[in-house]
Amino acid sequence: MKIAIVTDGAYGERAYATIKEEFDSEYLVMDSPQSSFMDEIDLPLETMERLEKANIIITYVLHPDLTLDLVDALHDKVDWIIVGAWRGEGFKNQLESYGNVNCPENMCDLTENGNPVFDEFVSKFGRPVVRVNCQGDKVVDVEVLRCSPCGSTQFVAEEMVGENTDTIPIKAGLRIQHYPCRAPKMRLFADDECKKEMAANFHKEAFQEALDKKKDINPKK
Repeated sequence: MKIAIVTDGAYGERAYATIKEEFDSEYLVMDSPQSSFMDEIDLPLETMERLEKANIIITYVLHPDLTLDLVDALHDKVDWIIVGAWRGEGFKNQLESYGNVNCPENMCDLTENGNPVFDEFVSKFGRPVVRVNCQGDKVVDVEVLRCSPCGSTQFVAEEMVGENTDTIPIKAGLRIQHYPCRAPKMRLFADDECKKEMAANFHKEAFQEALDKKKDINPKK
């Protein structure tokens, strides 16, 4: 499966560095229109041809007209498009009306939707899933089963080694604040703290679920 990440230069390089570890990936930078609103946008032929070869396109383009033109031109040529940067519920609804377009609140909130291509990608990247290995009450290793596209789950996992199992869900949620998450900056007029809190809760829940599963497998006698 091939993943194409397209941006206007501000965001996306971290996701590319993470995703290319699992999937054949390409990182494409487009020039953003100078004006906020354009009657007609020139879509470079070479870039479009490269994007058409992907199974999934992830766009971090900030300019709304360029984003819409990309989705309109490519939605019927690829399996799925994930829009990582969007503004306003109306714009989100317009994009998702194409059917194979997803506009997540946070990129670390992607979960399976029944489409086999999308689900193959989300089996590796999206809402975090981890496995915690312990010796007594100490964490000796954390295996990342599904990582946030930006790589923050791996960062938190490494930080949790050596911590006490009683506190790692809370510490995981707090530690994500030290990772320079860019999600709020990709959403104009979004509540930065709300988005950070959402990412923190996803990671807190991932570690709590991992501990709960471990207790179910190895109940105390």
